[in-house]
Amino acid sequence: MLTVFFFFSAGNMLLKTKLGDVQKFVRITEPNLKEFLVAAFAKFGVPAVTEGVKVVDSSGTELDEDVFEDVVMNPSTGVLTIKYDSESVSKVASPEASQPSSLNSWDSGDTDIIPDSPSRKRQRLDAEAKHLVESVLTNKPGGERIINEYSRTKSLTDETRRKMVNMLAADMTEKNGTSPPRQVKEMYARGIVSLFPYLSDPFSKNGYEHYYDGESGTGYLAWRIKTIQRSTAKDRRSSFGESAKGSSEDVSGGPTVRRESEFVPETALTEDECNEAISLMKHSADEDIVKKKMKLTFEHRRNMVLDPQQSSNILSEFPRFKDIKGLVEQDFIQMFGEGISSKLLERWPVMFKKKIIQQCRKLPSTSELEELLLAADPPENGTEVDFGWDSDLSSVLLLLHLIPPSAQGRKRPGKVSASQAEKHLVVFKKTGTNIQEHLDAITSQAQPYLLAVGVKKNTIHQFFIILDKNAIPCRSTSSLGAFDELFKAHFVFGTSYNSMLHNMYTFIQTTVYNIDVGKVKESPRVSEVRARLLR
Repeated sequence: MLTVFFFFSAGNMLLKTKLGDVQKFVRITEPNLKEFLVAAFAKFGVPAVTEGVKVVDSSGTELDEDVFEDVVMNPSTGVLTIKYDSESVSKVASPEASQPSSLNSWDSGDTDIIPDSPSRKRQRLDAEAKHLVESVLTNKPGGERIINEYSRTKSLTDETRRKMVNMLAADMTEKNGTSPPRQVKEMYARGIVSLFPYLSDPFSKNGYEHYYDGESGTGYLAWRIKTIQRSTAKDRRSSFGESAKGSSEDVSGGPTVRRESEFVPETALTEDECNEAISLMKHSADEDIVKKKMKLTFEHRRNMVLDPQQSSNILSEFPRFKDIKGLVEQDFIQMFGEGISSKLLERWPVMFKKKIIQQCRKLPSTSELEELLLAADPPENGTEVDFGWDSDLSSVLLLLHLIPPSAQGRKRPGKVSASQAEKHLVVFKKTGTNIQEHLDAITSQAQPYLLAVGVKKNTIHQFFIILDKNAIPCRSTSSLGAFDELFKAHFVFGTSYNSMLHNMYTFIQTTVYNIDVGKVKESPRVSEVRARLLR
């Protein structure tokens, strides 16, 4: 390997550089990528080009502007090679054409340098990445099985996906060290979805962000590399560690974000008129009048919900949520419109339920999972399933097994199973239970959940949304309709998702309702499940 030499006298630096078949020293005053390219092209006697070219080190890893200084200061970097993105460019700009007659042709403008179009460049990158991943898998023990499984099923089980990620991460770190550059990780992630297109997430920018997201530094490959770093005790800076910490909160989407509403009132109420309408609603026995006044005071209510000083008073100021059914639905429609509001009830039975059941049959068996599967998909021979929740709610809870809770960190409660998280979504009480006693027994503030009251779990006659020790009756008596209202309550009351249900709710928000797609941070598991269900 050739060595990069540094001479700092008078602020100069010499870098050993290669272009085509010619190798020379290039002098720069600042370790800056653009300055280096200009100086290098001048040294080799070819036109200076900063677009359609790249610089790679001895290992073939591309250097970007943000890492150029750090890399060239490392004595182990070796020779830097300048490459063009297209064959035509490399032929035109070859340093062998640096004779006087060639230089005159440059000056005359007879020859143009035309870089790849974005689509051609993307196709080339996809092909290179696909070949890379395919080569790794075909040369690693067990890799052929992964390719064969995808060929048969157009999918990969969780276990097979983990094996694939482990193989690729191992290959990546063997070739690039335990802190591979971002471009390398993106190349492997791109290769996965190029080789296995049904694993691509249709809702993400590039389709491979659940394997590696360069913006946040997260994804299956990133997490595996971090595990490798820990196990080898290498004290090196990770390209994704700090960025992941800074992106843990959804800052541009979700239930707690201020947004433009679909509803525009015909007349804007003055402050006095608003106060008068609120006072009238508290005492009116006419539900139509209450619903009309609720529409007119919608903006005032939204401002209260999003104000930390007033949000806890929302049910005191608007108590009719607690006795008039349908007000949650009405506010949600004013926020997003009828089209989005109806998506879950329209899509769940035909697009998601059956596929979720199919995917859950591939999960490791547990008694809780088998019970939900039996309730969600009863036997065709007519055998009655007289236990557990009804079919629709069971399918929703199966999604919680398919997208389980993330680890809650070192503090309690730590790792939580899907079955444990279920009680934060729905609680069953038998008919005759005193609802107020249930509310009084709540000792800590919690995110909204469903209280299902009935003879047994699969025979519910009333659902309530429990929020801040208040019971809001659901308009729907069906379990799927009640879950629909529960989800909407998060947006209507501006409350964040329960941390144990965050991944599942995020899937419902972006994939089913198509709310804030691309604006909220999604776990790789959410993207992976979406890719499976929407293919």
